[in-house]
Amino acid sequence: MSGTIGSNILSHSGTVAETAAGLNWVSTVVTASTVTVEAGNGYWINTTSNTCTITLPASAEAGDNIVIVDFARTWGTNKIIIDSNGLNFQGNADTFTVEYTTDGQSVNLIYSDSTKGWIPLEDDVVADEPEAPTTQKGIFAFGDSPDDTFHNVSNLVSSSGVVATDTTGVGTARTFLGAASYGGDKAIYAYGASGDGNLSMSNLVSNSGVVATDVTGVGTARNGVGAAGYGGDKVIFAYGYDGSNDVSISNLANSSGVIASDVTGVGTIRNYVSATGYGVGLAIFAYGNGSSNNRLSTSNLVNTSGVVGSDVTGVGSARQGTAACRFGGDKAIFAYGVNTSSANINVRNLVSNQGVVADDVSGAGTARRYLAATNYGGDKGIFAYGHTNARVSMSNLISNSGVVASDTTGVGQTREGCEGAGFSYSA
Repeated sequence: MSGTIGSNILSHSGTVAETAAGLNWVSTVVTASTVTVEAGNGYWINTTSNTCTITLPASAEAGDNIVIVDFARTWGTNKIIIDSNGLNFQGNADTFTVEYTTDGQSVNLIYSDSTKGWIPLEDDVVADEPEAPTTQKGIFAFGDSPDDTFHNVSNLVSSSGVVATDTTGVGTARTFLGAASYGGDKAIYAYGASGDGNLSMSNLVSNSGVVATDVTGVGTARNGVGAAGYGGDKVIFAYGYDGSNDVSISNLANSSGVIASDVTGVGTIRNYVSATGYGVGLAIFAYGNGSSNNRLSTSNLVNTSGVVGSDVTGVGSARQGTAACRFGGDKAIFAYGVNTSSANINVRNLVSNQGVVADDVSGAGTARRYLAATNYGGDKGIFAYGHTNARVSMSNLISNSGVVASDTTGVGQTREGCEGAGFSYSA
């Protein structure tokens, strides 16, 4: 709105200040660590890569208006700092620190007078971030059987947790590979070991559960790798054994399932690690077998950009050969494995939507190792297969509150070292 009126307490000039809807919105998104803003403008502030200090004008008159908006919903990770540039802010001198640290926030600033200075007319948080649809079905594939035969069988999991009979012919037969959802409703398998040694191939799974032919050359060949979805539609593969040494490399796969080259230095080297997504676009790797054949209780969080954090220790029983998946929409579970005494265990550890791993809880079905897990039905999960004193074909459903059900037997080819992933938005 514009125009002149006879009496206006908001503007010394007698001109009605523009409303937020009538602002001049600066089209260039601010990604720098500093920006100086002007009255009458709206600004998109993207703090994905860094915090941003916003310097307000050095002089202002009543009714001056500036709006700043969290462009990428990242202020909770990288805050904004407002420098009021010598003027007061809500009645406080410029020496006070003004920060906004909430994802999705927008701040509508109006200048009042020299006493109160800039006052937020609104500092609202946008309604909950839109949530992507969750996958409804799952798939288990690959692995090796009691006679040490490598398999390329797959088994689809319905939206009600029913495991289907074997489907054969899904790429090179192998074991101890990684798998996760990508592109929202599809899945990818990569790496593993076959009779010819470690592999660097991958296989994409369509949103109807069809496994595609091999794609080769996707980073360092290795087995015992973990995989998890991150960022809503991408995947990270990390750790493993390259035939000579345990490694701490990772490889990111984009939303089209294309795997990038190796990135080194992502926490303690280890193999037989498990991983899963949690929260919104976040992931976690945990447990595994480190150097000198020592089982670990280490975990590493992965942010929405696929960056692996430093080690966090003491997250339940040290072990390898666990399985992990999401449940309840934003939480996760690790369960089973083989401990430091080389005994199979049936403990489970829940992961909060903040990535905090809880203490051990026992009694989650038959103790076993080298099993697989996937989410299904939007907010539930399933563990399947593994090795007790022999390979098994049992499964255990996980409720949307993280409760693991008793064993269900007869779920396809008896095997260990297979992997699971979610796919399909359709039930």
